[in-house]
Amino acid sequence: MKGSLFSSEHMVQPAVEAGMTVENAKCIKYAVDGEMHARQGAMIAYRGGLQFERKGQGVGGMLKRAVTGEGLPLMAVRGRGEVWFAHEAQNCFIVEVEPGDQFTVNGRNVLCFDASLAYEIRTVKGAGITGGGLFNSVFSGQGRLGLVCEGNPLVIPVSAQYPVYVDTDAVVGWSAHLQTSLHRSQSIGSMLRGGSGEAVQLMLQGEGFVVVRPSEATPQKVQQH
Repeated sequence: MKGSLFSSEHMVQPAVEAGMTVENAKCIKYAVDGEMHARQGAMIAYRGGLQFERKGQGVGGMLKRAVTGEGLPLMAVRGRGEVWFAHEAQNCFIVEVEPGDQFTVNGRNVLCFDASLAYEIRTVKGAGITGGGLFNSVFSGQGRLGLVCEGNPLVIPVSAQYPVYVDTDAVVGWSAHLQTSLHRSQSIGSMLRGGSGEAVQLMLQGEGFVVVRPSEATPQKVQQH
């Protein structure tokens, strides 16, 4: 068969080394040689001798279930082969986590990650019980983390002189050592008059960066994750 569908733009090539790569803007390929982790339901295709195992919150060496504000369950992928991950045709990106790094990310944006990365679920300090960031996953160690985002994300530097204020429904993640607190940008009088719809933001202070997406999660979207 011929046609544009079968051009090199769409035809996948065998992996040249183990690990995670961006296959295209909407998909990540992982060449597995051992074990890796991914969100349940994100696998769209695979080839080779791979096994997929759902894991719940456990003890000892069992894989944790990453319960974030959106209730994200994870799975382990073991064996040798290639697997492709995607989620709702969202854009895909890779974060290289190096020793000493800590990156906190909203669970709805996690797609897959190396088994060499450690993670834990933490409450977002200063966030109270509002917004979409009560619980986040904090990744550390050394390895690659695959993320999804609706649209192209913005990476905004944060400095001591210039704190950044973000909508809790738009934030993807940030440097874990940044200080977080809630910031109210409207006066009481403005809120009583109906306000602007942007009453409370998450304020980030310190030295690092924050990643935001160019859209806000709707109630329907949040319930789907």
